Amino acid sequence: MVAPQNIQPRELDDVDRVIIDLLQQNSRASNIQLAAAAGIAESTCIARVRSLVARGVVSRFTTELDPAALGLDLQALISVGIRAGQRHLMSSFQTEVRALPGVVQVFFLSGAEDFIIHLAVRNSAEVREFVLQHLSVHPAVASTRTSMVFDHEYNGFLAGAASGHP
Repeated sequence: MVAPQNIQPRELDDVDRVIIDLLQQNSRASNIQLAAAAGIAESTCIARVRSLVARGVVSRFTTELDPAALGLDLQALISVGIRAGQRHLMSSFQTEVRALPGVVQVFFLSGAEDFIIHLAVRNSAEVREFVLQHLSVHPAVASTRTSMVFDHEYNGFLAGAASGHP
């Protein structure tokens, strides 16, 4: 499991917020585009982006894929409860699950369930096989509950947080 890091919130000014918002919309935006939108010189902009990376505000530049375009027409959220006597296996369980094909995200939770697994697959038969082959047989797993995703909206990670409106 990823241990929470003791990271202090970073001070961001209005220029930083503009750059962050633009990078969340398009991580491939050029320095010229970012500088123009932020109203700063290109040399200042590249220094600002480098500073955001160095300070850990920007952790990576990535591409968002459309699962349906890849033939992954079904997404599911699988809630997993871990057996009371198997709590010591939680870290290894999370590591194992993250490496399985079709796993988009794994959330470690408090509450009734211990994990939620976000799965993207071709069809319901693949969801069933995933649960049967990887979860139901796992010695740490006490229970699963699967929900199919009909639709979702993705606002971008922490959309609006950079502008001060989380």
